Amino acid sequence: MRLSTKGRYGVLAMYELARRYGDGPISIKEIAAIQDFSNAYMEQLFSALKKSGLIKSLRGARGGYQLSRPPAEITVGQIIDALEGPIELAECVGGPEGFVCKKSADCVTRGLWMEVQDSIRGIIDHRTLEDLLIQSGAVLPVED
Repeated sequence: MRLSTKGRYGVLAMYELARRYGDGPISIKEIAAIQDFSNAYMEQLFSALKKSGLIKSLRGARGGYQLSRPPAEITVGQIIDALEGPIELAECVGGPEGFVCKKSADCVTRGLWMEVQDSIRGIIDHRTLEDLLIQSGAVLPVED
């Protein structure tokens, strides 16, 4: 399993929005320049993040994007799910609804894969953008 650039870049872009939470909207161009990403790729990511309700856009000369909720209320798991879909370590532990592996009754590794997937989910579903701000030593934004 490997997280794609969508998930990795998306978390970094959301971190930038969290860092400036409460300061008003930020343009994609500005975030792309800070993180050294292409504008076109950021537009794709922000389209998915907006569709998922994690960010909102404001139009006009001072328009741009901002978080739809405070950094403490947005998890890394929500960002990754919005951009990559649910993490599926193996079909037997996270595959399509109703999927049943014909070997699951005798599979000696299914429990291991379930434990690994649950551990990953446990971390990303509880780590918030605010946690990343604290970890980086950034000054926490003042909530509205």
